[in-house]
Amino acid sequence: MIADELKVPVERLRWECDPAHFDFQTTDDLPELEGTIGQKRAIKSIEFGLDIEDNGYNIYIAGEAGTGRTSSIKNILKKRAKNEARPSDWCYVHNFRVPDNPLALTLPPGRGRELETGMKDLLESIRNDIPKALDSKEYEMNKAHIIEKYQEKNGELFGALEAEAAAQGFALQRTVSGLVMVPQKEGHNFTQEEYEALSKEEQDRLEQQGKELTEKLNDVLRQVRENEKATKDELAQLDRDLGLSAVGHHIEPLQEKFAEFEKVVKYLEAVKEDILRNLEDFKPQQPAPQIAGIRLPRQEPSFERYEVNVFVDNREIKGAPVIFETNPTYNNLFGRIEHVMQMGGTATTNFTLIKPGALHRANGGYLIVDAREVLINPFAWDALKRCIRNGEIRIEDVLEQYRFMTVVSLKPEPIPLQAKVIMIGTPYIYYLLYYLEPDYRKFFKVKADFDSRIVRTPEIVKDYALFVATHCRGEKLLPFDRSGVATLLQYSARLVEDQEKLSSQFMELSDLIREASYWASKENSPIVNSGYVKRAIDEKTYRTNRVEERMQELFEEGTIYVDTAGAEVGQINGLSVMTVAEHMFGRPSRVTARIYMGRAGMVNIEREVKLSGPIHDKGVMILIGYLGGRYAGDKPLSFSASICFEQSYEGVEGDSASSTELYALLSALSGVPIRQGIAVTGSVNQLGKVQPIGGVNYKVEGFYQVCKAKGLTGDQGVMIPKSNERHLMLNDEVVDAIREGKFHVWSVETIDQGIELLTGVPAGERQADGSYPEGSINYLVDRRLRDLVEKMNKLSGPPEKEEKKEGEGEKPVRVRSGKKK
Repeated sequence: MIADELKVPVERLRWECDPAHFDFQTTDDLPELEGTIGQKRAIKSIEFGLDIEDNGYNIYIAGEAGTGRTSSIKNILKKRAKNEARPSDWCYVHNFRVPDNPLALTLPPGRGRELETGMKDLLESIRNDIPKALDSKEYEMNKAHIIEKYQEKNGELFGALEAEAAAQGFALQRTVSGLVMVPQKEGHNFTQEEYEALSKEEQDRLEQQGKELTEKLNDVLRQVRENEKATKDELAQLDRDLGLSAVGHHIEPLQEKFAEFEKVVKYLEAVKEDILRNLEDFKPQQPAPQIAGIRLPRQEPSFERYEVNVFVDNREIKGAPVIFETNPTYNNLFGRIEHVMQMGGTATTNFTLIKPGALHRANGGYLIVDAREVLINPFAWDALKRCIRNGEIRIEDVLEQYRFMTVVSLKPEPIPLQAKVIMIGTPYIYYLLYYLEPDYRKFFKVKADFDSRIVRTPEIVKDYALFVATHCRGEKLLPFDRSGVATLLQYSARLVEDQEKLSSQFMELSDLIREASYWASKENSPIVNSGYVKRAIDEKTYRTNRVEERMQELFEEGTIYVDTAGAEVGQINGLSVMTVAEHMFGRPSRVTARIYMGRAGMVNIEREVKLSGPIHDKGVMILIGYLGGRYAGDKPLSFSASICFEQSYEGVEGDSASSTELYALLSALSGVPIRQGIAVTGSVNQLGKVQPIGGVNYKVEGFYQVCKAKGLTGDQGVMIPKSNERHLMLNDEVVDAIREGKFHVWSVETIDQGIELLTGVPAGERQADGSYPEGSINYLVDRRLRDLVEKMNKLSGPPEKEEKKEGEGEKPVRVRSGKKK
C-alpha cells in the first residue's frame, strides 16, 4: 500500500544525541570554552575589521539577540587588547590667551597625574612663598627705596619750580582744581583790590609771568607722571624679580621634567607669566569691610586656572581600552561640560568641569555600542558620524542652538580620534542603515554576520559541551552529566528544526541550563541529567502555553470543528502555527472546497474578505496554474470554486496550506472523500511538486494532541513534504505514539502521491492518448471539468454557425441564439 511506502521511519523522526559519544562523566571534568562556537564567517570578518587600520573600517556585528554577538566580540577584544600599547593620557588646562578655549595636552599613560600633582605642589608652594617674600624686610627696603627715590625726584622738581616762582613773586598753591601759580605781594596773595590798583603794564607783566610759570608747572607735572610710571614699572619689576625668585625654582623642575613635550612646556611658561602678572592675588587679603556690624562678602581670588583636569587617565589599564557603552546618549558618548549654579541663578563653568565620554575613554582602543540605542538617542548618530569623518572628538553643548538664552560655556580644543567603533545590532537595522543612510557605508565598511544556526559536526558538539561546562562553572550551577548535555543538544536542534544543525541562540540555551540546574537542586541532585533538562523544557512550556491549552479545550468541546475519523468530500484538515509571545504551537484548521457551474474560477473567501496575505493569495493563484496545466489541454476551464478556512477569524498568511487547498479542490471535483484522520501541510508549485514549509514539528504535535483528545485510532497522522523530513525533531510523546503505531507521519513529493494517500484511490498517470486511467482521481476530475464545460455551453445557447445571406454569395454572417445579425 502507498500509505506504508510513504511512512517516515521512526529513526528519521528526530536526531538523537547518544550520550556514549562523550568521554566525560560530568561537565566538571571539562575545561572552559575558548572562542566562539561555529561562527567562522563572523569571526573572520571581525578579525579583518580589527586588523585593517584605514579610516572607515569600523565594524557592524549583525545577528539576532542571543547568538553570542556581544560575548564573542568582548572575548576577542579582551585577548587582543591586552597585547596592544596603552594609549596616551589627555588633560585639559586653562588657556591663558583665550580662556573660553581650554587646551588639550597629551602625555604618556600615567604622566597626566604627574602633571596634575606637580601643578598642585607648585600652587601650594608659591601660595606660601610669595606672601613670605612680600613680607620680607629686604622687599620692604627695596620698595621703600624706590618710592623714596621717586619722592626725591618729585621734590627736586617742585623745589626748583617753587624757587623760580618765588623769585618772580609767585607761589605754587594747591586748589580744588589742582596746582596753580598765584602772584603774591609782600608774602600774601594779591587781593582783588590790590590787583586792580596795579597799572595796566604791571597787570600784563604778572599775567605773562603766570602763563610762563604755568607752562613750567605743566612740564613738571608731566615729568612727575613719567616718574610715577617709571616707579610703577620699577615696583612691578621688583615684584616680578621677587616672584621669579619664589616661583622659578618651583616651575623650572616641572619644565625640565616635561621638556620633551613642547606643548606642556609652553603651558608652564604661560602659567609662570600669569603668576607674575597676578602677584596681588597671592598677597594676604585684607579683612572684608563691615557695615553696621555686618561683614560684607569678599570674593576671594581663584586659583582654579592653575589646576590640571586629567581628562583621560590610562595609568592603570593594561593594554588598549575596551569600552562597552550600554547607554550611548550624546553626553555619555562625547562628553559634557558641567555647570555650577551660583547665587542669583547664574550658571558658571570652567575647564575643570569638562567630563569625558565613552569615546574619549576608548580612544586608542575599542568602543562597543548597541546600534539601536545609538539610533534612538537624539544627536548621537550624527555626532558619531562627524567624529569618524573628521577624526576628532569635539565636546559641544548640543542644546545650545535650541535655547532662547545663551549660557556661559566653553569650546574645548578637540581631541584626535583613533578608536575602532563596533556597533552590534540586528540584520534589520543593518539593512535599514545600508539603504537609507548614505554615510553608513563610508564609516562601517565591515559586516560580521552571526548566524542563528550552525552545522552540527563532532567538533561543534564538543564545543557545546564545553559551553555548558563554562556556563555552569561561571554561574556556580550544578554540573551536567552526559545525558543532560545530550538532551540539551537535541533541544538545540529542535530550536532550529533541523536534524543536521544546531541553534546558536545561546541566550535561550543558557536559560535552559539555569532552569535545569534549579530543578535538580530542588530535588537535592548533585548533577543535572536528562530528566531535569526535559523537566525544565516541560515547565517552561507549562508557564507559557495557557492559550494553547484553551485552544485545545475548544477542540475537545467541539466548539471548533475538526474531524479525526471518517471521510468527507471537499473537506480536509490543514495545519498552521500560532505564535503567542515566546510560545509557538500548531493547530488544525478545517479547509473546505465547493464546486459549481460558473465562470468565476477560484474564489478565495479569505481573500474576498481581506483576511489573507499576499503570499497566501499567491498560493491560491498557483492552484489555477496547476489545474490549467493538467486538465485544460483539450478544453477550457469553466467552473467556479470557493475555498474557505472554516472558523477562521484572524488573518491567514503563508503558502503552506496551498497543497491542502488543492487536495480539497480535487476531492470536490472528483467526488472522492478524503480521510479526516490525516492532516496536511505543504506548499505546491504549478507542476504539482510539494514544497517544504516551516513549523513542521509544531504542526505534527498540534494535530497529535487533537487526535489524542478525540481518541487515537491508529489510522491518524500528518502528511508532510518529503523535503521536510530533515526538519523533524518531534517530542518524546509523539515519537513513542508513532513507534507504537498509534500515529503516523507520511511524506510526499507530489500531489498525486498525496491525493492517493488521502483518498485511497490511485491518482492515475496520463496515458499516451492524453487520457487518464478510468476510475482514477485524475480521470474523475477531468470528466467533471468536461461535464461542467458541456453544461455551460448548453446553457449559453447553440454554438455559433455561418449561413449565407440571400444575394450575397459566399460571405458568411454570424448567427447567435437563432437570430440573424
